[in-house]
Amino acid sequence: MSNQQIPRPEYPRPQMRREFWLNLNGIWQFEIDPGLSGQEKGWVSGKEFSKEILVPFCPESELSGIKNRDFMPSVWYRRSFKIPENWSNKHVWLHFGAVDYEATVWLNGRLVGGHRGGYTPFAFDITDFLQKGENELVLRVFDDTRSPTQPTGKQSTRFDSYGCLYTRTTGIWQTVWLEAVPEPHITSLRMIPDLDAGRMILTASLNRPFAGLRLRAVAQVDGRAVAQAETSAFAQSVLLVLEPEEVRAWSPSDPFLYDLILTLEEDGTVVDRVESYFGLRKVHIQAEKILLNNQPVFQRLVLDQGFYPDGIYTAPTDEALKHDIEIAKGLGFNGARFHQKVFEPRFLYWADRLGYLVWGEYPNWGIDHSRPELLEYMLPEWLEAVDRDFNHPSIVGWCPFNETPREQDPQLIRTVYRTTKLVDPSRPVIDTSGYVHVETDVYDCHNYEQDAKKFAAFFEPFRKGESPWRNYPDHNVPWKGQPYFVSEYGGIWWNPGQKDEKSWGYGQRPRSEEEFLQRYRALTEALLFHPRMCGFCYTQLYDIEQEVNGLYTYDRKPKFDPGKIRAINSQLAVIEEKE
Repeated sequence: MSNQQIPRPEYPRPQMRREFWLNLNGIWQFEIDPGLSGQEKGWVSGKEFSKEILVPFCPESELSGIKNRDFMPSVWYRRSFKIPENWSNKHVWLHFGAVDYEATVWLNGRLVGGHRGGYTPFAFDITDFLQKGENELVLRVFDDTRSPTQPTGKQSTRFDSYGCLYTRTTGIWQTVWLEAVPEPHITSLRMIPDLDAGRMILTASLNRPFAGLRLRAVAQVDGRAVAQAETSAFAQSVLLVLEPEEVRAWSPSDPFLYDLILTLEEDGTVVDRVESYFGLRKVHIQAEKILLNNQPVFQRLVLDQGFYPDGIYTAPTDEALKHDIEIAKGLGFNGARFHQKVFEPRFLYWADRLGYLVWGEYPNWGIDHSRPELLEYMLPEWLEAVDRDFNHPSIVGWCPFNETPREQDPQLIRTVYRTTKLVDPSRPVIDTSGYVHVETDVYDCHNYEQDAKKFAAFFEPFRKGESPWRNYPDHNVPWKGQPYFVSEYGGIWWNPGQKDEKSWGYGQRPRSEEEFLQRYRALTEALLFHPRMCGFCYTQLYDIEQEVNGLYTYDRKPKFDPGKIRAINSQLAVIEEKE
């Protein structure tokens, strides 16, 4: 299969690119294991599977070729590959972008390792497992969507989709790839922008300390060096500071990015080379406002759940990821709240490039929030997600939980919030969006009232200096002056061609397109023109299966003239007015 025929052929890790890599997407052998007995049957090696699947699309999807929408407690994948001849004397790493949910990997019949968590990447150094010629790769996946300890986001726990729960995803749903690295090599990179000082602080980790090696970082603009720094690779983690001679901030109106080249050198010879990029921007809280680059920016967010009609969790193309951002910006939104899913890194790449604010969220739905032992299941994966996406300037906040119930374990919420703050003190964190706050940097609520006058009345006392409206005031921790916004509203049902009773949305359906736009305007302006509101998030960008409250259809066709929505959203918010 040529590179042009391989699905999703683009480099899957845009912030840490290397020259030597091999995309393993394409046709794999596939088998469903309903009895969880594949290992007993000897499937770990030498077993021909009866089906073929197109990776990286999940078996529930049309693009996979399997199209099995039933529950699959276990699935198996198998394929072979050869290592390129010019990879000799290098370490070979096997990467999985995401596999839902618990994966175990064998290579040439030998156990390589495993990973638990359906949304974050994992990798193995397979150098010692390789053999000359063909290598046999086998993957087993366990997936129990109904388990109270397995985070599943918006995946349906019934056979069919219903309400706001949709088709499940099992197994591989992001790119699988090989990477060749030298023995001294860079393993990770963390970038902390310091806009006020006009500098970028870099921490690079190596596979081990190396005497006599130096690490060099060069920032470029249009191929021209504007900053550089170097240091001895005396430790496994080393610090570099870049101070560009031209300081230009990243923002939605000017998504300026610096190219970054990292090289590990020995006596002037490059041993390892990594290409990346960064944006200089600042996010901080001042009283009741969230500031971007020291200026109040009203966050005009739209709810994006990351579903696709033919690929389910996986976008059919890289262009489809980019297109979702373009249509949102065309509607006048300046960002999105990722909802109940950790999105593909390529989406964040385009958010960085196009200037799009993002709140990262964890798919906590499906788990029993009253169980303290959930820390064992969700916290490691959540921290993997934060670490993976830390360097993206587009991400302006984190939200590990959404709509947790009143009978939640508050210590679970508090522990995850505080741990997130320890790992990333540079961004605000919402502890649990919408419902029962425990400890949070930003206070939010969810309100789907469709009557615009009643909707505005909920927030009128806040306008007059009182505490803001809360979903469950008897259970929430009291508001303490944090920034406040409505992170879910609208959800207006609009599907005039509906011919069955399966579809749904929020509230009474508008009787005409004009009525829809009038309601949208009134609800949105109640938030835009509120002097103490720092943002909003409209539900939602596009329909998903039976949920028909999108501004676009599921196949990304506009329901309304985007210019009319944009004219409403783009109005100057009160908090953006110059004092």
